[in-house]
Amino acid sequence: MSDLNTTDFSNPSTFILLGIPGLEAAHIWISIPFCAMYTIAMLGNFTILFIVKREPSLHEPMYYFLCMLAITDLVMSTSTLPKMLSIFWFNSREISFSACLTQMYFVHCFSVMESGILVALAFDRYVAICNPLRYSKTLKNSVVAKIGLAVMLRSGILALPYPFLARRWAYCRTNIIPHFYCGHIAVVKLACTDISISSYYGLFHVLSLIGVDVFFIAVSYIQILRAIFRLPTKGARLKTFGTCISHLCAISALYIPDLFSSLIQRFGHNVPLHFLILITSVYQLVPPMIHPIIYGVRTKQIRGRLLQLFTNKGT
Repeated sequence: MSDLNTTDFSNPSTFILLGIPGLEAAHIWISIPFCAMYTIAMLGNFTILFIVKREPSLHEPMYYFLCMLAITDLVMSTSTLPKMLSIFWFNSREISFSACLTQMYFVHCFSVMESGILVALAFDRYVAICNPLRYSKTLKNSVVAKIGLAVMLRSGILALPYPFLARRWAYCRTNIIPHFYCGHIAVVKLACTDISISSYYGLFHVLSLIGVDVFFIAVSYIQILRAIFRLPTKGARLKTFGTCISHLCAISALYIPDLFSSLIQRFGHNVPLHFLILITSVYQLVPPMIHPIIYGVRTKQIRGRLLQLFTNKGT
């Protein structure tokens, strides 16, 4: 390991992932909740996909967007969790340079995609509540497909600079990454050249992405709240607002840890490294786990189909 710290190299063939530095003795214990969260995320999101595919009555725009979110969550969690668990369980710390850049691209691409799908869900709620009579005409299958394609293209394009910038730098200090996955900042910090471009692009990406997406979500919900407050009875207002609770929970679960983690990485110089990595893991693991729980519990149609599925199996 000491040789890896002192050897000069401009294009490392492998990187060494440390997991959570400072908590190596607790890696096995930390892996238990992480493994449980990953299992719940996999089962929950596959269940959402299965139920929507099986039930023709759920072949509607909102559920198509939920399926997109489920696929995104599956890829997002799978891009980091298996490698993390292999570090914790088998001490398998090596990752090739190409695999590291691929992981970096997938993590950033699908985090952008997740944000875009939440914007699409906000638009879906806006149309359903503010223009219910035009819902089926506004959100036709072709429109849903175009929105999904736009979200994918935006995500793929915005994430491309990350691996390209990381590849262009010369790495002559160390190939040891004090993290459990190849995040952009964690990798380029190992470079021995000025990485200002990478740092500025990462900050611009986070702030502009969150700023633009949160703006559109906020505009949608301002219109939704105006429509809700115009309803004649308190019961109608509560019932209508209840259809938005799941989406608001999903928004909070994604944006709050993401923004907090990004700002701490760049400005929290006195924050312990293991605390920073644990915050990052919340962003990586919690949304994929809680999205199917939120939508499964709060969405009446999915909850009903799930109960019906288990009831039929038991009879």
